Amino acid sequence: MSSEELTIHQATEHDVPLLLKFIRALADYEKLLHEVVATEESIQESLFSEESAAKALIVKANGKPAAFAVYFHNFSTFTGRRGLYLEDLFVKPNLRRQAIGKKLLVHLAKIAVNRGCSRFEWAALDWNEPAIRFYEELGAQKMDEWRLFRMSGAALERLAASD
Repeated sequence: MSSEELTIHQATEHDVPLLLKFIRALADYEKLLHEVVATEESIQESLFSEESAAKALIVKANGKPAAFAVYFHNFSTFTGRRGLYLEDLFVKPNLRRQAIGKKLLVHLAKIAVNRGCSRFEWAALDWNEPAIRFYEELGAQKMDEWRLFRMSGAALERLAASD
């Protein structure tokens, strides 16, 4: 796909319904659709309010929605600098293998470099071998020695209520 056919822009409030569609499509691909509780209202508040820390990008191919990414800054105490964390990246299945994902990652890497970030990080599901191979081919290092931990729902509430 030539670059004239592909555009990447910062998502706006106008894109909220599209973002929710992409989120649901990603969750479906990851076999996690049952976990999606996001609404247009929650996306509006989380991505476009004054306090929002996360941003989203929309990719269009030939003027039609093709992909999205959500990212935010994290911080490395070891480097003493912020990093860029990619929360989600999704390319429509019929548009994969056309370098859209790579162009989106290049765009995000440029944001990270231009903002002086020391790192650009993300996670991939362990069963998603095509994505893992793709990331490694780009030069990303798989961090096997690290484990992701998550607390939500009742466990989060219990911890917050404890002393």
